[in-house]
Amino acid sequence: MKYAKPPLTFDQQADLLLARGMTGNRATMISRLAVVNYYRLSGYWYPFRNAGEDTFRRNTTFEAVWQRYAFDRHLRLLVMDAVERIEVAVRTQLSYSLSHQSGDPFAYATDSAALPSLTDDHRLRFLEELADEAAHSREPFAEHFRSKYGDQHAYMPIWIAAEVMTFGGILTLFRGVHPDIRRAVSAVFGVHDVVFESWLVTLNTVRNICAHHGRLWNRVLGTQPKIPRKVAAWHSPVSVQGDRIFGVLTLCKHCLDRIAPQSSWPDRWRKLLAAYPYVPRGSMGMAANWEQCPIWAEQKESNHG
Repeated sequence: MKYAKPPLTFDQQADLLLARGMTGNRATMISRLAVVNYYRLSGYWYPFRNAGEDTFRRNTTFEAVWQRYAFDRHLRLLVMDAVERIEVAVRTQLSYSLSHQSGDPFAYATDSAALPSLTDDHRLRFLEELADEAAHSREPFAEHFRSKYGDQHAYMPIWIAAEVMTFGGILTLFRGVHPDIRRAVSAVFGVHDVVFESWLVTLNTVRNICAHHGRLWNRVLGTQPKIPRKVAAWHSPVSVQGDRIFGVLTLCKHCLDRIAPQSSWPDRWRKLLAAYPYVPRGSMGMAANWEQCPIWAEQKESNHG
């Protein structure tokens, strides 16, 4: 089928929504459609549509749609803050463990035994990608190393290399190191290494969604974190599921309790919920009694971090 829809002005977009049964101040709708694309917002008004139709259910307001969009924008910022802290800690722990295991800061690149869980081809691709990232990094520490030591070293020491890797590169590094190192890094976060690997995969996916301003609040996650099976805190009195964003928020809370117990991040999550009381909680995979989950019920002394 050939696509034949013409472009609509912002005025026409607002009129189309009004004609389909959405209510709201037309001028406000036009001004907001001018800064947030019609199809970006469509993901937030989709739950308001009549089944199988383009029309909206009775009493659907543009303001309710906008509140969900605004909540999701703040949610992404909150998630990215947690992911950043976890990612930085993983980089630190991996580079520390690798360098102290062999005593050689370049072993990850020069000795295949340093990454025993990677095939030769996978290791080669990893190093090629890392070399490209290192060559194009404009971080002062990377430029300093290239200018002072680049004539003698094709690769950076692991504690510098770990800071120029992508999150995907860090995930590959985690998968490639000796199991003892994986277990040591995971222990910092209080979980089994198999579970923690799945968490890193999920966080990488969620990070990419956030980076592209994608919808989080009611998304069903295709890449799901493993939930610790034998740890009661994840199952009673609240069953934490991995298919929605609440599961990701809960694993973030679990990790931050261990690497940044002073953080006010959990309080900011509660304040965000309070600021948007009409955003459906169930769409995020949250039970009505979610605060009774032991992971969320833990009270940590916090500051404003």
